[in-house]
Amino acid sequence: MRPERRRNVGDAIFVDEVGIEFGVYGDFRLRSAYQPIFAPRGDTLHPVAVEGLIEPHRAGRPGSPRVFFEGVAAPDRLFVETMCRVLHLRNFHNIGVDRLDLFFNYNPLVNDHAGRALAEIRLMSRHLGELGLAPRMLVCEITEQAADDALLARLAREMRRDGIRIAIDDFGTGHSTEGRVSLLKPDIVKIDGGWFAQFCRHAAAERFFRPLVSSLHDRGAKVLVEGIEQSIHLRVALEAGVDLLQGFLLARPALAGTVFEEAPLVIDALLGLDNKIVPLFARTLHQRR
Repeated sequence: MRPERRRNVGDAIFVDEVGIEFGVYGDFRLRSAYQPIFAPRGDTLHPVAVEGLIEPHRAGRPGSPRVFFEGVAAPDRLFVETMCRVLHLRNFHNIGVDRLDLFFNYNPLVNDHAGRALAEIRLMSRHLGELGLAPRMLVCEITEQAADDALLARLAREMRRDGIRIAIDDFGTGHSTEGRVSLLKPDIVKIDGGWFAQFCRHAAAERFFRPLVSSLHDRGAKVLVEGIEQSIHLRVALEAGVDLLQGFLLARPALAGTVFEEAPLVIDALLGLDNKIVPLFARTLHQRR
């Protein structure tokens, strides 16, 4: 993929005929998609947030987000990932539903300098009001745990100062650790979907998962389980008392402008879908950007 020469993100974002914004990078059109996140309330699951994901289109056809991001030239990574965040923020109102939070991803390693990373956060925060967004509506998922601890702590303090909440992503994979939880004191810990799917293969999954959730609650964090694709995944998560759920069993990502289904989901109906087959690995969702 050829490097993108334009450095101004605004110059690479356009508006289609129905008011949806999209980004241009080389031959690709980058479109925002949003996957609902649910909270259990009694016998039902209610949509309370969405995660912003990117769907790359080429020649009018959607492609693999993972393949797209792997093909982005290193000098362009900051440009492209910043564009993706801007798209998610600008298109958020097109969901057409009030009272939803927005999860967005942030990879500190793309910003190879602490000052540049902090400057980007400050710039984003200053423009939220222009988009009709309040900082309390936003949850920043830190997606790369190899970054320097001191940088992560500074970024977390900066975002919290502006009212943005913090989530640690991919907990359970060995990258996100309890040490990082202690350091960052996240508002939300996101359990990795692939790891969780493998965990659910064990007969005593509910009994062993509950103490982990309780430990994270004791640290002041809510727990979100992603990759809910089988009813057994949902059952284990609910039995453990998790706070938030996300996955194909509940809802798939949908492009900005798609009619958003606000109706709560009935838990018993979802649990009744169990086909007793649990895959070794969960299917790969949209690459997060």
